[in-house]
Amino acid sequence: MPTVSVSATPVHYDVAGEGPELVLVHGTGGDSLTNFGHLVGGFADRHTVITPDYAGSGGTPLPEGELTLDLLVDQVAATFDGPADLVGFSLGAVVAAAVAAKHPERIRSLVLVAGWAHGDDDPRLRLGLSFWAKSLESGDFAGAASLLAFSPAFMRGWGEEGLAQVLAAEPPAGTARQIALDLKVDIRDRLPLITAPTLVIGNTQDYLVPVEHSRELHRLIPGSRYAELDSGHVVVLERPAELTELIREFIGTP
Repeated sequence: MPTVSVSATPVHYDVAGEGPELVLVHGTGGDSLTNFGHLVGGFADRHTVITPDYAGSGGTPLPEGELTLDLLVDQVAATFDGPADLVGFSLGAVVAAAVAAKHPERIRSLVLVAGWAHGDDDPRLRLGLSFWAKSLESGDFAGAASLLAFSPAFMRGWGEEGLAQVLAAEPPAGTARQIALDLKVDIRDRLPLITAPTLVIGNTQDYLVPVEHSRELHRLIPGSRYAELDSGHVVVLERPAELTELIREFIGTP
């Protein structure tokens, strides 16, 4: 796995395929493999797919001090040259939007999945994130994450064996600090700086980041397009085929 150094911290990322760059940015409590490993093949036939791990996930360690959005922006931006198609999921959508605002000349197109601009006026979002954080302390992270992250119909399909496997999963080392960042991010002032063609994707059964936040992103990004999927928050696992099709169509992959 290649690495690049940002602020004296090694940032790990993976590369697959050939063609124009496509960067996939993972969400809180996940990494490039768990969020996108099963999707890479759907793009690598036409793209050089780059999947970075930002601080606290995968092979990228946590730095000393506070975890900031600007650090994650710099880490992701260091893994590609551009112009690139940039896709972000959950916190990755927040990071991707901020990358596109800071480096407009390097972004060919932008796709934001299950993201948000801020949580100042949504107690439901803040409560969900806070509950998720507390579940780390109590040892119930996987169970709390499942209830918040997936739709009931999708979870019913797991069966008892599948549920046991999910509950045995361990969160990445940086999850608590990533959730702390989730609670304080506010990118409203950055969104008008985005110039790349943008697609915002919301999920109608999202219990972690309610779909209204995706709709707000769409309103705040000039000229953006909008789509919704019938899914819980972790649409990358619930609706991988539909999500891949939406992204491929938007970025111009036949």
